[in-house]
Amino acid sequence: QVQLVESGGGLVQAGGSLRLSCVASGNFVSGNVMAWYRQTPGNQREMVAMITAGGGTDYRGAVKGRFTISRDNAKKRVYLQLNNRKPEDTGVYYCHTQTHGIDSWGPGTQVTVSS
Repeated sequence: QVQLVESGGGLVQAGGSLRLSCVASGNFVSGNVMAWYRQTPGNQREMVAMITAGGGTDYRGAVKGRFTISRDNAKKRVYLQLNNRKPEDTGVYYCHTQTHGIDSWGPGTQVTVSS
């Protein structure tokens, strides 16, 4: 079983930068893909960014060029840098990984961007 815990969210103004962090523990495998998802009220959770063990990345269209995902395998951490924040970036951000076909999610961290 893998445990994930996110941190770094909060109430912020539009513009500027914010960094979210997720730390893994338990039976975490450093070779796994890790991802950040976002969920807003009444909507399904959607993938925002993902990163492979080798550093390959992919982003949701709306955040390309503004968000940067990175990871530190030695520290079992994955990060999400939010630059040029917009009100539509508001939501609960979840860290995700899958190990042997089993999904693991953190409890989420709320990000609220005010205009």
